[in-house]
Amino acid sequence: MTYTADGGRYERIPYRRCGRSGLRLPAISLGLWHNFGDDRPLDVQRAILRRAFDLGVTHFDLANNYGPPYGSAETNFGRILREDLAPYRDEIIISTKAGYDMWPGPYGEWGSRKYLLASLDQSLRRMGVDYVDIFYSHRFDPETPLEETMGALDRAVRSGKALYAGISSYSPERTAEAAAILREMGTPLLIHQPSYSMLNRWIEGGLLDTLGREGVGCIAFSPLAQGMLTDKYLDGIPEGSRASRGTSFDAGLLSEENLRHVRTLNEIAKGRGQSLAQLALAWSLRDGRVTSALIGASSVRQLEENLAALDRLDFTADELAAIDRDAVEAGINIWAQSSAH
Repeated sequence: MTYTADGGRYERIPYRRCGRSGLRLPAISLGLWHNFGDDRPLDVQRAILRRAFDLGVTHFDLANNYGPPYGSAETNFGRILREDLAPYRDEIIISTKAGYDMWPGPYGEWGSRKYLLASLDQSLRRMGVDYVDIFYSHRFDPETPLEETMGALDRAVRSGKALYAGISSYSPERTAEAAAILREMGTPLLIHQPSYSMLNRWIEGGLLDTLGREGVGCIAFSPLAQGMLTDKYLDGIPEGSRASRGTSFDAGLLSEENLRHVRTLNEIAKGRGQSLAQLALAWSLRDGRVTSALIGASSVRQLEENLAALDRLDFTADELAAIDRDAVEAGINIWAQSSAH
């Protein structure tokens, strides 16, 4: 059946201006890091993407190596875009990234001009699009001059293959440097994508201040701490979860101390009439400098439940104080090395 988008989609979700740019993003965006590779049925992926757009989610976030296998999330997204969402391309923000390992040899990862621009060309081919809206340097490369990495982003924009430039997991200091280099080139830095959650608060140590000064937007990834800030692990490790598969999540993080904090946060969520995930998402958006929170979804139901966080974004001072007592570092920032330079 031919897909027709819901006519009321823009009345269902708030949009926030991305830094000092002209672009607004949905307060919650959909990431395709998991659940959109060849290991998941395409009809489930299609249903999630259609429902997300019907609910006002206009931003879909990818990277070159999302899958599995690498590249398959972009290929699958491109197929669904072509078959369902093509009439709405100008209403959609597509982002992709390069920086982590993608292909063998010395030119298949990090931040060289060679790698970034070749990867962008490959991403465009996989998705079947002429351009992406945002192209990111996925991580800081300590061995490549920042001028070269930012120069590649500038080139991507000037060539028309990307509309905006972004960075991910850069330190406050490197973010300021990157913004200055891009500003001098005439291609402003649009957005920074850091990990951020109640159990991983590193961006409060200077990055948010830097982004505010520079007029750069912020989209927080892993706001649910890879599932720790959901009801999934309150009573152990369920079969089929990321922790049980041992892929990108270390089950050792589910210590009794960490779970004690998570269970207390869950009680706070109940008192607000929210799920723990909804509380975590609303909390991540409490600072106006955070443009959007990036979620994943394995089903339409999960997508809808997470988007319902936007129904209750307000916090009292007492609620924030109570959350602060248990919103503590849990050792889950596996991207810390990139932002340590």
